[in-house]
Amino acid sequence: MTRRLTRKEQQAETRERLVGSAARVFARRGFRAASLDEIAADAGFTKGAVYANFDSKEDLFLAMLDERFAERRAAMQRTAATGEEPEDQVRAGGGDFAEYLTADPEWQRLFFEMAAHAGRDERFRKALVSRYRGLREVIADVYAGRAEELGVEPPVPFEHIAWMVFAMGNGFAMEKLLEPGAVPDDLFATMLGIFLTGMRAMVEAGEAARIA
Repeated sequence: MTRRLTRKEQQAETRERLVGSAARVFARRGFRAASLDEIAADAGFTKGAVYANFDSKEDLFLAMLDERFAERRAAMQRTAATGEEPEDQVRAGGGDFAEYLTADPEWQRLFFEMAAHAGRDERFRKALVSRYRGLREVIADVYAGRAEELGVEPPVPFEHIAWMVFAMGNGFAMEKLLEPGAVPDDLFATMLGIFLTGMRAMVEAGEAARIA
């Protein structure tokens, strides 16, 4: 006999279906053109089910973003846990990010649409930024952990390193979206490699200056 779901399990299943439907409808229609009625219908519910679980379309997007960022955090932590040389790790991480972008270009279009929307909606901007900060903290922790293992002190704060990696990643994603056939898949990995080389040179220069 099939076990009857508890109320809490039913609600979790409903939210999961709505988030999945939102992803499909947003990808097909874009955020502005998508309607809650259409999302609810795609999930097999009425619009009331949407409002019972989410306050707005923005909240639905943020739920999707939470899932995506959880996947990215897990991917970065897996790469960091390999114990490989830093150059190999950044190349692997850059390649993984490129594959992530290529696998779902519609998500990248939606993300940049929502980033522009955040510039016009203060409540949504704050919600988006809080999630961005959480992901940057993971990047900063990854670099801090490797620096501690290698016994080096970075030339800039780990928070700033995370910002720079984010900026490179977003720039790569934008160029890849606009010119998918022209931008090499390994470009971001190359950027990270050059970035790491530059930081190492700065560390070595600082150490040489202290010895002198």
